[in-house]
Order: sequence, then structure tokens, then C-alpha cells
Amino acid sequence: QVQLVESGGGVVQAGGSLRLSCAASGLGFNLWNVDWYRQAPGKQRELVAGITSEGVTNYVDAVKGRFSISRDNVKNTLDRQMNSLKPEDSAVYYCNGVWRTYNRWGQGTQVTVSS
Repeated sequence: QVQLVESGGGVVQAGGSLRLSCAASGLGFNLWNVDWYRQAPGKQRELVAGITSEGVTNYVDAVKGRFSISRDNVKNTLDRQMNSLKPEDSAVYYCNGVWRTYNRWGQGTQVTVSS
């Protein structure tokens, strides 16, 4: 089964950029849809973006034009580029893989945007 390990994140000033990665181990990653969530302190986890197994992407309005998600099904990686970061983007970011009844979460990575 697929396991997801996240990397990247850190502290950046407002207007800066960060790149997050999600590496998948196990067979069949190319079949999985992957969603991108974030959770800020005291708030519920929210969906940020998603990418299907075929590479079709979608984004919530709050990040559209600033964030992008891509995948490499040969390397079994998912990359998330965040540009023009704002303090309200500060959160723990997660990748979530879904295939049929299977659901796998990455461990999350902290992003902090200072004003």
C-alpha cells in the first residue's frame, strides 16, 4: 500500500515562496488521486487543492493563482509550489492520497509566514 512522506515547509516572509514535496512508497501511486489540505491553529482542516491520477488539478479560490500542485508518477512524487505567501497561509500542510476505499495521510509539514 502507498505511504506518503512529506518534506519542505519552514518559515518565510510574506510574499515569499516555499515548495513542499510528498514522496509515495508502495505500488500503484499512479492510480491515486491526491488532495492537499492545511490546518491552522484552532481551525478545522481545509482542502487547498487536488490532483487526479491523470494530473487534472483544482484549487480553492483562496490559493488560486498562487499555489500549484504537480505530480511525477514515475518518481512517485507530488510537488506543491506556494508563491506570494500570506500570513494567513500559515498552517500545517498535508497530502492525502485516495484510491477506492483506501485513504492515506502524510505526516504534515509546518509552514509559517511572517508579516
